[in-house]
Amino acid sequence: MAKKMNALKLQKNLSQVLDEVFQKGDQYVIERAGRAMAAVVPLWQLEERRKRKERFFGMVKEVRQRNKKEKPEVVAGEVEEAVKAVRGNAARPKR
Repeated sequence: MAKKMNALKLQKNLSQVLDEVFQKGDQYVIERAGRAMAAVVPLWQLEERRKRKERFFGMVKEVRQRNKKEKPEVVAGEVEEAVKAVRGNAARPKR
């Protein structure tokens, strides 16, 4: 769970916050006037997020390339069928 801290307190405790983030993996949400404005997270988490995002959009591009000759209505219908099938299986308890 991310810790919350206002921007003024962050200014006063930046060194401590950076140590906690780096050494313990803590996460901080920085607020101004009670509104979340930014986050301080370990660098490895940011890198993992970037890699996941790249993989995801790579898969999207691949799927688009494979289906570029298909009519959008056909693809939408197949996606709808797949979603229904997955949701139907998820609703049934596994034995």
